[in-house]
Amino acid sequence: MGLLKTVATVAVASSVHGRIQRRQQQRWTAQDQVDAAAVPAPPPAPHAAPAQPQQAYAEPVPPPQAPAAPAQPADMSDRLVQLKQLGELLSAGVLTQAEFDQQKALILNG
Repeated sequence: MGLLKTVATVAVASSVHGRIQRRQQQRWTAQDQVDAAAVPAPPPAPHAAPAQPQQAYAEPVPPPQAPAAPAQPADMSDRLVQLKQLGELLSAGVLTQAEFDQQKALILNG
């Protein structure tokens, strides 16, 4: 019976992980498209002008934004179910204590 719980827990964790990865990839792709559209094209250089030296440094690239927290259920029973699943994932060794604490805070603050 314990093996079935572990298998179910891993399946849930894998499903959640996949959804989060897909959502992050979509957000990053959308952000890249917005960034690419926001960069204006450089003006054409006149043919007779002397070449200017390039800058010795590049502009800093802003760090990628952290993904927004997944939508949390408003119903307390749904929160309790999620907390129970998190506890099972922690006890099965799928989550670290830090990951557990982070997800627990998201659920409770949702």
